[in-house]
Amino acid sequence: MPVSSPSNPTYRAFLFDMDGTLLNSIAAAERIWTRWAMRHGVDVATFLPTIHGVRAIDTIARQQLPGVNAEVEAAQITREEIDDVEGVVAVPGALAFLQSLPPRQWAIVTSAPMALALRRMEAAGIPPPAVMVSAEDVSDGKPNPACYRVAAERLQVTSGECLVFEDAVAGIQAGEAAGADVMVVTATHTHPLDTAHPSVRDYRGLGVKVDEAGLMRLHTLS
Repeated sequence: MPVSSPSNPTYRAFLFDMDGTLLNSIAAAERIWTRWAMRHGVDVATFLPTIHGVRAIDTIARQQLPGVNAEVEAAQITREEIDDVEGVVAVPGALAFLQSLPPRQWAIVTSAPMALALRRMEAAGIPPPAVMVSAEDVSDGKPNPACYRVAAERLQVTSGECLVFEDAVAGIQAGEAAGADVMVVTATHTHPLDTAHPSVRDYRGLGVKVDEAGLMRLHTLS
């Protein structure tokens, strides 16, 4: 199992996407988005793969549906998602891995609004970190790199000193554009993702060593 990127094996901070990376919310999200697509005459099968890793407002705006207010529709989607967290669970090993990290050296960077992010994390048993960046914190969502740059700034590091953990193409592109190394988490993938980045299935067997300078290095637990 690859556990570090060859270009920069030590990092000042780890930046984690949430949905699909730290927790699995696919069932709940797809229930709600399926209803939305059916209401608006959008083909469900082709639409659902596009919802992951991006803000709801961006997903809706991309459809260019006449008479549809993306901001209003996204707010309704968020209310429904907050009410429905059935089946939301942590990715295996995620909680233990997060608890092993220095608390001021990691952040969550999610395309979800903060209220939804906190609700899903609560459902999955993941306590919020000191630094979280959510949909409200940026004007342009992933694949724009602004979210990862904001997280790095709040942790008082540069994004080039970070390792980004992602599962979706838009998030991977955001991490790349921010100048960070990327680790792909495949726990929720049903099909292989074509990527040059190292990947892990989940966090079981994954550890971190912190040197005297505070730099973190991934390693495989024996």
